[in-house]
Amino acid sequence: METNNRFTRFFETFASRATRATGSSTAFLLALLTVIIWLITGPIFKYSDTWQLVINTGTTIVTFLMVFLIQKSQNKDSLAMQIKLNELLAVNRKASNRLLNIEDLTEAELLALHQFFGRLAQKAKQEDSLSESHSVEEAEEIHQEKLEEKRDRHKSQKNNSHTEPSANG
Repeated sequence: METNNRFTRFFETFASRATRATGSSTAFLLALLTVIIWLITGPIFKYSDTWQLVINTGTTIVTFLMVFLIQKSQNKDSLAMQIKLNELLAVNRKASNRLLNIEDLTEAELLALHQFFGRLAQKAKQEDSLSESHSVEEAEEIHQEKLEEKRDRHKSQKNNSHTEPSANG
């Protein structure tokens, strides 16, 4: 099991580094330089089938391997984004907890939710003007409520520390 764990960690590290490296300007320039060198060597090799096969085979192998590296990186990024969004939903008391881990729903369930939010968007568009959006005002109200809740918790903790009997007796 530890060998598998070590391999997994190695592969994750390798995939992250390889994805970063291949997405760099240097990697692009190296690929471009490879193609230019290949083009320049065309007349030398009389544009033979072997000359064409070299670039076709090379690009096919690189593409094949990159698909897996990119997918690994995308999966990790996607999971991190889902966790961040779940955190935001979980701490926002006005957000529906039903939307947590929404990515696990079926396509039909997602479509139903998409239609529901589409109806909400249509209602919002029917407002008289864009400046009548309530989001800023509601955000300010929620912020004030959170500050009041924080003050109340602080007062409650302070009162509890004064009224609790001491551990010594």
